[in-house]
Amino acid sequence: MKRSAVVFVCAALVLAPAATFAQQPPAQADATELAKKTQNPVGDLVSVPFQFNFNTGGDLQDATFFNLNFQPVIPFKLTDDINVIGRFIVPIDSVPGSNGVSYSGVGDIQAQLYLTPSHPGKIIWGVGPVFSLPTATAPPLRTGTWAAGVGAVGLTMSGPWVLGALVNQYWPLSDTGGEPETNLFLVQPFVNFNFGQGWALSYAPIITANWDASSGNRWTVPIGAGITRTAVFNKRPMNLGVQYYGNAVKPDGSAGYQLRFVVALLYPE
Repeated sequence: MKRSAVVFVCAALVLAPAATFAQQPPAQADATELAKKTQNPVGDLVSVPFQFNFNTGGDLQDATFFNLNFQPVIPFKLTDDINVIGRFIVPIDSVPGSNGVSYSGVGDIQAQLYLTPSHPGKIIWGVGPVFSLPTATAPPLRTGTWAAGVGAVGLTMSGPWVLGALVNQYWPLSDTGGEPETNLFLVQPFVNFNFGQGWALSYAPIITANWDASSGNRWTVPIGAGITRTAVFNKRPMNLGVQYYGNAVKPDGSAGYQLRFVVALLYPE
């Protein structure tokens, strides 16, 4: 497998859809408000998502590239009018190699800080710096790149719909030399339709461009959808989801499709 095809799969964010906005009993209404916060990437909710990604098919054939993203979200108040949302992505990967050998370890850790109004209007937004650190331990995952850039989020909620997008661009600041290099663009549009009792259909593909790759191998464009449920289990609020995406456009050496499971622990005030 070409190294450039696997390094940048770790940039995904968890965007958990909200529950229904229709009239509900008080207990369900509370769950609905909590679910709305999980849908908002720059909401003031502490959460600990775990995203399990199984990438196979395509040029991987029967082999599987496994990626677990541990993605804690920590909001805090900067001023009375501005909140800061800290998002951290710690990828743990198992990459198939030749002759049945696989490589496992931590990938490059990403840190994202979004400044957002404490009292947003109809359009909810956030913007701030993003960073990628050369922490990868397995040889196929190593970039040796210190990277930084800018990220932005925008969304709106209307009836049962939650619509928005997240955009990140990372530029290399320092690199140890050689391929691959972290020069990454990511956009994640999200469209969710909520149909009651915490259930929702979601469309949230993670579209990436590796500017360090050749012109025919830069883009990864998945197509698919998923279903999620926001509920309380043993007094612990959480969000559960499953999504399936096929890569309509992909670089050489990468997987043809991805099966994703998400478990997000929620810590409301």
